[in-house]
Amino acid sequence: MGNVLVIAEHLHGKFPKTTLVGLTAGKTLAEKAGGKCLAVVLGSGIDGLANDLASYGVDVVAVDGAPFEHYVADAYAAAIADVVKEKGVEDVVATATAVGKDLLPRLAARLGAGMVSDISGIVDATTFVRPMWAGNLFATVKVEGMPRVISVRGTAFPPATPGGSGSVSKASPSAGAGKTKFVEFAETKSDRPVLTEASIVCSGGRGLKNGENFTTYLEPLCDALGAAMGASRAAVDAGFVPNDLQVGQTGKVVAPTLYIAVGISGAIQHLAGMKDSKVIVAINKDEEAPIFQVADYGLVADLFKAVPELTEEVKKLKAS
Repeated sequence: MGNVLVIAEHLHGKFPKTTLVGLTAGKTLAEKAGGKCLAVVLGSGIDGLANDLASYGVDVVAVDGAPFEHYVADAYAAAIADVVKEKGVEDVVATATAVGKDLLPRLAARLGAGMVSDISGIVDATTFVRPMWAGNLFATVKVEGMPRVISVRGTAFPPATPGGSGSVSKASPSAGAGKTKFVEFAETKSDRPVLTEASIVCSGGRGLKNGENFTTYLEPLCDALGAAMGASRAAVDAGFVPNDLQVGQTGKVVAPTLYIAVGISGAIQHLAGMKDSKVIVAINKDEEAPIFQVADYGLVADLFKAVPELTEEVKKLKAS
């Protein structure tokens, strides 16, 4: 009987889609291992969050206290390690977000555990599938020993939906404040949807030529569609837009219903971050651009002419 512990990341009193994806992966793994799926949530004053999490049909361990009000890697890793030992957990699962990527290797080291990163599939209780080489290969990995620490690709599983009612228990780990101190959380504020949760994403590349053109051409299309805005690494490296908009192997991995790539050539590193999108539309003046090989719809055109026309058509459709 292999119990699975899912680490439930939260922000502004809510669980993002990425956490719900991790929850689905945890439930799937528990089913294959013949065990139970538990979840742990850390914070300060988190009774409401714990009850909300229990509504997804998992038993919840709430780690509530001042040292956990903000994410601090050392305190979180020590506290979760205590929960793992107390509950006899065989697998620890979290989504491969910025926090997950920071936390899980520390947790694995603290537990002396084997770890597999960024999985996209579960074969059985000890065997997992993960993409390699920008998603061009898939490795089947077996993790020896227990416990196992697993990070899940944020687009690999459908988000969990409420159903059932789990219990909520409090944990009082021995971990204190540690040597690291939280200073501030510098959050990027935007009225647009969050990039990793949006159903429509419009991304711009080097073809937009400068940051002003993102504002002039891409932003109106995003707003007309109610879309999140993304960018290729080339656009970020050139300083056109901030790096929190980057989609790709070294940026965010997205799988929206509709992905529109504007002025993006389609390097394999970018494709690794968006090729699981349901419908891909590419606008590029270079008909040989690799992006057209993965696009469902391709428009060979000057983006500076095509994007404003597309924006106007979307506005007309919405008005009617």
